[in-house]
Amino acid sequence: MDEADHVADVEVLLRCPADADGSFGHTGEDGSPTKYGFQKAGGERAVTEAFGDEAVFLRPGVILGPGEYVGRLPWWLERAQRGGRVLAPAPEEQRIQPVDVRDVAAFAVRLAAGAGRGAFNVTHPDGISFGDFLAECLRVTGSDGAPVWVDPAVLTEHGVKQWTEVPLWRTHAGVWAVDSRRAVEAGLRCRPIADTVRDAWEWWAGEGRPVDHPRPAEHGIAAEKEARILASL
Repeated sequence: MDEADHVADVEVLLRCPADADGSFGHTGEDGSPTKYGFQKAGGERAVTEAFGDEAVFLRPGVILGPGEYVGRLPWWLERAQRGGRVLAPAPEEQRIQPVDVRDVAAFAVRLAAGAGRGAFNVTHPDGISFGDFLAECLRVTGSDGAPVWVDPAVLTEHGVKQWTEVPLWRTHAGVWAVDSRRAVEAGLRCRPIADTVRDAWEWWAGEGRPVDHPRPAEHGIAAEKEARILASL
């Protein structure tokens, strides 16, 4: 996404010129904003300059589901299946807003058919707590694993990288505070995230692996590092 954060009714967009190159922008110390986000914003401005009010922008957050090539949900599913004590980022009640790839696709088709113009944040309007998300990963994999909820400060002390070593974990307030009401009003319909987890596991366990891509290698904490942190608690 282009780092569009909706907190209450205030939208904050990154500033980037339409002709910016790959060097524009910066990444914050906590992983937000990102250079990638600046350049996405610049891309939107370039499209707007070319197509004006006819342009349609989808700004999805984290996309999960069957066929995922990035490796976030597959990593959590595989980690859950291994069982044992599972390092988890506190607080357990933190809500996250991943959206199912099939729901994003259906909404894109709807907009392409003329259902709306402009920019739409495409995130799950209800979300799910991190605790319920991990519980669902454990349930669908038939795991006996037990989450150990670790304070973010402790994870930081151990050099755990947000977003990659612990997928879906990021402490920046705006990451999981994205307002998708405009998309919902335009027809976005999101299935329960628990259904996404279940269907992704059925795909992952049954069909094997997605297309070859370097992104999965970026995700997941090494078992040895996880064990060291858990042993230190």
